[in-house]
Amino acid sequence: MGELFQTFSHKAQREAIGMMIDSVLKKTPEKRREFYLRIAEMAKFFFGSEFTDEQYENVKAVIKGDKSRWMQYIDRVITETDPHIAKTTLLNLGYEAFLRGTKTIRSNREKYGCNIPWLILFDPTSACNMHCKGCWSGTYGRKYTLSYEEMDKIVTQGKELGVYLYMMTGGEPLVRKADVLKLAKEHRDVQFALYTNSTLIDEELCEEVQKVGNIMFLLSIEGTPETNDSRRGEGHYAAVLKAMDLLREHGILFGTSICYTRENVEAVTSDEFYSLLMEKGARFGFYFHYMPVGNSAVPELMPTVEQRQYMIDRIRYIRSEESGIEFFPMDFQNDGKYVGGCIAGGRNYFHINSAGDAEPCVFIHYSNANIKDSSILEILQSPLFMAYHKGQPFNKDHLRPCPMLENPDCLREMVKESKAVSTDLESPEEVEHLCGKCDDYAESWGNYLEEERTPARVS
Repeated sequence: MGELFQTFSHKAQREAIGMMIDSVLKKTPEKRREFYLRIAEMAKFFFGSEFTDEQYENVKAVIKGDKSRWMQYIDRVITETDPHIAKTTLLNLGYEAFLRGTKTIRSNREKYGCNIPWLILFDPTSACNMHCKGCWSGTYGRKYTLSYEEMDKIVTQGKELGVYLYMMTGGEPLVRKADVLKLAKEHRDVQFALYTNSTLIDEELCEEVQKVGNIMFLLSIEGTPETNDSRRGEGHYAAVLKAMDLLREHGILFGTSICYTRENVEAVTSDEFYSLLMEKGARFGFYFHYMPVGNSAVPELMPTVEQRQYMIDRIRYIRSEESGIEFFPMDFQNDGKYVGGCIAGGRNYFHINSAGDAEPCVFIHYSNANIKDSSILEILQSPLFMAYHKGQPFNKDHLRPCPMLENPDCLREMVKESKAVSTDLESPEEVEHLCGKCDDYAESWGNYLEEERTPARVS
């Protein structure tokens, strides 16, 4: 299958996989395994020697396993999802982004000598209808907006480099609902994922998303009504649950976006919380460590060393075969060991804010380039991005991946040498001020990890 497939044109490959998906969606979960095995064979064409024959065989063994927890999970997600959305997502996220896109990206990294990302995150607008405690974007107001043409430029140029996954945040991206839908219709071969506070999700939007098929959502929610609304405002928790019900009823893929802080760590990882998410139809989610970004940040919200270790242990357990929780959590900070450390600076992703400034990371508000007068490739070859390319990984210990949070001297040096300027849209923040809020944390976390790995002395 792999040898024949590689002779097809891009269009023919997409059509062939589309036909396979149409067939598999009509089958029972047990009958779908043949399709998964064929995809595993195709992966060998795209990735080749990137993985060993043993690794490919291990993947196929998991697919064949009747009691594989995660194969049952995949089957359930497909069954619950609207068929058009399921097909579009498998084509765009599976074929275009994961298979074909990854191969193109690796080739372009060698060709251009810089980082080429797997996804691009951008902000359609700075406007947000909420003002969450400790969040910098809630203070920006409606000052900045990417035009439709600028958003289209990001996606068009990104696709030329092999990027087929685009995430949007803000502000609240659904403030620009009409342009977001227009962009998704124009670029039906890419996958879009929106980080949203949920309050603008209604029946009309769900019907539009169901038709276009290539938009998914990541909903902000933080534990219990008390822990959530104390930070996000009274009534927000109820609004999220209502949005979940609407998305589930329309078969729209959605997950969660959770900022864990010193005040909510236990609440956002409890059995009761996961039970609620499963009941509502959320099957995956991202956890983000609170970052003290911006002059008005609240460093006291940063988790303690013990709470961070708890997060590591808890997330690992939820993803293990021992857990019965049908929810796949990903931890932006603590999963560094699985992705080789920091993924920012275009290594796997970067961020463009609503003023067009290209930032290495959504948490790193410094830049040398702007999408309004630079191409995506010029951004990736700008001084600060090249400093990331040269410096990654910033620490051999991938539980200390970030050049700001765990290695603040790295960020200080890169910003200074690249002459990058602050892109904070509320008030410019000097890099020394930002990193100064991280110094004690970085030292405490580093000391903790070293002590944990030191054999206990006999007393």
